[in-house]
Amino acid sequence: MGSSKLLGIILLVVGVIVLLFGFNASQSLGDQVTETLTGRFTDETMWYIIGGTVAVVVGSFLALGRK
Repeated sequence: MGSSKLLGIILLVVGVIVLLFGFNASQSLGDQVTETLTGRFTDETMWYIIGGTVAVVVGSFLALGRK
């Protein structure tokens, strides 16, 4: 297994964990109130979701790429 595949798997796992943190944060009472009043999640929750998504996408490309 190459180092890029290993890095991809690690990024994929970390990305899924960060996405789970983002999902849990979006379900909190404070975030639900903020979303109701402003129509969007808090900045912290958005960074979890964006960061987790980027990590999953990059990790997938590295883990499933050729070689």
